[in-house]
Parts: sequence; structure tokens; C-alpha cells
Amino acid sequence: MGPAPRTVVRMEIRLASFDDIPAVVALSSGLFAEDGGLRDAYLDVGWPAREGHRYYRAVLTTHGAACWIAVEDGRTIGYLVARVNGPYPTRPIKVAELENVFVEPDARDKGVGTGLVLTFARWAASQGARRMSVTAYAANERAIAFYRRHGFEPKSLSLESAVEPGQAADPVAP
Repeated sequence: MGPAPRTVVRMEIRLASFDDIPAVVALSSGLFAEDGGLRDAYLDVGWPAREGHRYYRAVLTTHGAACWIAVEDGRTIGYLVARVNGPYPTRPIKVAELENVFVEPDARDKGVGTGLVLTFARWAASQGARRMSVTAYAANERAIAFYRRHGFEPKSLSLESAVEPGQAADPVAP
């Protein structure tokens, strides 16, 4: 017996408008609570409610940035924010960064995330980007597997450590 057939959502993916910002902020709150809130004790999970409206308004009015929403039956069920960075003297190419993405839990595994990422990839190409990037928490195995299915591969590793009270750096001898 094979895997159960996947249900695919009938949705529209489109660029967000100012009228969509409250829905994007609500989804962003879900992302912060579910992803970072579970994996980073220092993440300010209240940020979307306080700053999200201003932040997403800026995304919608910034050249080289975009926000798409996925809508099913009039309900916003997912969003993706992206931005193009570069070129820089040390890396003379444009890189499209998938800044954040979230799909409502009841709409997952139905093609919503894939639709958003494919839309992002087409946009990245239209912006002249040569590479796409995304950052995920190392403990978020589901997200990492999703990104890998869409061609993203590890590029670098970010490490973090606590600073112990009273800890002082020893000068390094020349």
C-alpha cells in the first residue's frame, strides 16, 4: 500500500497589498510563536504585533523586496517575504533571500509552501538573482527538509554560545 494521496489546496498566490497587512502580521505572529518561540528563548515573539504593520508596509514599498500571500476561499493561509541583496564587492552577484515564510498548520502538506517558494524562485530570476538563500533553525528539521526538496543546500553554519557572567576574553598574544 502506497502513501495516502495528498490533498492539494485550490488557492491563489498573489502579491500582498496594504489591505493584506493585518493577515500577514497574524501569520507572522504564528511563525514567531511556532518556530522561533520554540527554538530561541531570546526571540521577541511579540515583535509582529508591535512592529509588523510598519515592517510589512516597508516591504511593500521597497524596491527589491516582495511579499506574497496564498489565499483559499477568501482566507489568507500563507505568506512569503523576500528581498534581493547585493551585489557586493566581496560577492559580486545578487542573492534573493527568502526572509520568512509561514503556512497555517491546517494548510500544510497541500502545496501551499511549494507554491509560495516557486513564486519566489520566479521572482528571484526576474530580479537578476544568481542564488537564493534561506535561514532556518538547525532544530527545525521539517523546514530544512522542505527547503532541501526545493534545491536549497547548506552553505554556512552559524554557531552561538552563552556569555557567562564574569567571563572576560583573554587577549590573544601576537
